[in-house]
Amino acid sequence: MRKYDVIIIGAGPNGLTAGAYLAKAGLKVLLLEQRNEIGGGLDTQDVALPGYLNNLHAIYMMMVDFAPPYKDLKLEEQYNLKHVYPALQFAMPFSDGRCLCLYSDVERTCSSIAKFSRQDADTYREVYHKFRSYVQDFLGPATYVPAVPTLDQAVKMQQTELGRELFELAEKSPKEIVEELFTNDQVRTMILYTICMWGLEYDTTGIGYLAPLYFNRATNYRLCVGGSHMLAQTLHKIVTQNGGLALTSERIKRIIVEGGVAKGVELEDGTIVLTDKAVLSTLDTHQTFLKLVGEENLSPDFVGSVKSWQWEKWSFLNVHMALEAPPSFAAAASDPEINNAFVYIIGFETMEDLISHYEATARGELDERFFDCSFPSVHDPSQAPPGKCTGLISQRVSYRLKEGGANRWYNFNFKQEYAERCIATLNKYAPGTKDKVLAKYISTPVDIENKFPDMVEGSIKQGLYHPLQMGYMRPNEECSLHRSPVKGLYMGGSCTYPGGCVLLGAGYLAAAAIAEDFGITKWWPEPESVAEARRKGTI
Repeated sequence: MRKYDVIIIGAGPNGLTAGAYLAKAGLKVLLLEQRNEIGGGLDTQDVALPGYLNNLHAIYMMMVDFAPPYKDLKLEEQYNLKHVYPALQFAMPFSDGRCLCLYSDVERTCSSIAKFSRQDADTYREVYHKFRSYVQDFLGPATYVPAVPTLDQAVKMQQTELGRELFELAEKSPKEIVEELFTNDQVRTMILYTICMWGLEYDTTGIGYLAPLYFNRATNYRLCVGGSHMLAQTLHKIVTQNGGLALTSERIKRIIVEGGVAKGVELEDGTIVLTDKAVLSTLDTHQTFLKLVGEENLSPDFVGSVKSWQWEKWSFLNVHMALEAPPSFAAAASDPEINNAFVYIIGFETMEDLISHYEATARGELDERFFDCSFPSVHDPSQAPPGKCTGLISQRVSYRLKEGGANRWYNFNFKQEYAERCIATLNKYAPGTKDKVLAKYISTPVDIENKFPDMVEGSIKQGLYHPLQMGYMRPNEECSLHRSPVKGLYMGGSCTYPGGCVLLGAGYLAAAAIAEDFGITKWWPEPESVAEARRKGTI
């Protein structure tokens, strides 16, 4: 029988983050991971061909400039974790040969937009600086402080001009926000796509305050040099250097609860691991409470709130490719830099195209004309053999297809044929790309669920982004501060505040909650961005 200060269930980005902070605080930490390797969604493998590193899940690191772990743990300066920050973040080529671009440099973006609408270019510049201030003064820092009760947050926001403006935006849908700001259909289409790319539904109201965050992040994406798994490897190194232990291929049978207190875990082979302080689960609420804790140890009301949790309405079909050479886009004839974009938005010519695609996806219908794609080795040559290229086609799709349901994703021929149709679409915008594809590996929503059981129905963020599942309500009022109704059991996965997409926020905040509850000295300081926001009265 083994005993640890903290047992962490799941060695994904949040589990590793929490483990690194707590191990460095002097606690005896054990991470238990069901898969045969650590990292969770930080998964990089050569699945298409040897030597071609494909990022199978997470790829775009959007909060490198805000997430406290990068600075606190000295991930870059001491552990040599490196990122590439492409100058051209998004390119949206159109069938007429034109291309709309979003750059990290606002003026270059405005120059691109001006080719479609000078009015929208001026608007973009104004909105860029306004939304940037929203992110710097509130949205960014708020990601790394505990959630505030909904009514208290509403009162707080009314006390500053920034808060009042965000409060007003909250009641609008992303579509309404974009249509109020911009006039050109192509510009609207691109901005709406980037805002909704990671979980906002185009017509959902109540969480419109996230639109400025995603608008701002669309020109702040980074790529991990060597692949996304390098972030996981770096965090794992910190855990082990500070006496922590991560074990893989460990299946948990139950969380041991005695007298309403979490005492440890029992593994499926009968091994008992006890804790002196805490069990931290980074799994979804269903697995954590209904499967591992058991309804008999929970109140009926709490069980009801867990069962009411909604999974995301869509997932991803990903086609990971090994290519003979990087693609060359037709639009690059007028601007060669277009071949160096980080993300390409393919097929959408109008807002109607975008909205009809989202609605078709909700109905379980497929359309190979619409997706985004990326070629990581263009920016990080270490991810492919010399002169070669890695590629990714990523499409929003339904878990349950209209024809055949979820089981249709198991059909090998169907997946292969559909992937070929997507590649054919890409070939229309980047002629010759189809002939450059040496091999491909296809990942479907069912594959995501099978690989990551906490991503139920391929739910990449462990749950829908919805007004009743965000902020202090993520995942519910009893767990939003990363504690739970079971004493000693903490929650720190993407189903908890602030959410998913490798923010590292849930693990960071869960570690802080454990340290506070057990009187552990927090060796890490309050983030500078948070301290500045407090001085301005926005937090």
